[in-house]
Amino acid sequence: MLQQITRGIKITVRTSFQGTFYKNYTMHFAFGYQITIENQSKDSVQLTSRHWKIKDSLNRTEFVDGEGVIGQKPVLKPGESHTYNSGCLLASPFGSMSGSYTMVNFRSARHFGVSIPTFKLSAPFALN
Repeated sequence: MLQQITRGIKITVRTSFQGTFYKNYTMHFAFGYQITIENQSKDSVQLTSRHWKIKDSLNRTEFVDGEGVIGQKPVLKPGESHTYNSGCLLASPFGSMSGSYTMVNFRSARHFGVSIPTFKLSAPFALN
């Protein structure tokens, strides 16, 4: 489990290996992750967008940008949290993800970035 706090927003990440499968004659490694976003600030905020950098051990990098998370733009009052699950596919058994969320503070109407800590993705059978 990894945690990081940016401007009063605490991000907690848990990862899991989901298995392997073939797609278009290529083996893929599926990873899941659970993220909890906790508002420890004094203001209500809303998550508006996300930015991900996904790397595998074959030196391939993919960037993913989009609105909200899993189709939602959660509003968090002080002390509230939002947890969601998602995943990614890699062409190798090792990789990492890092990124950020863009949020808006309702009191000031200003947008700000929240860092997502870099987390490792690894298939347990590939570890030595």
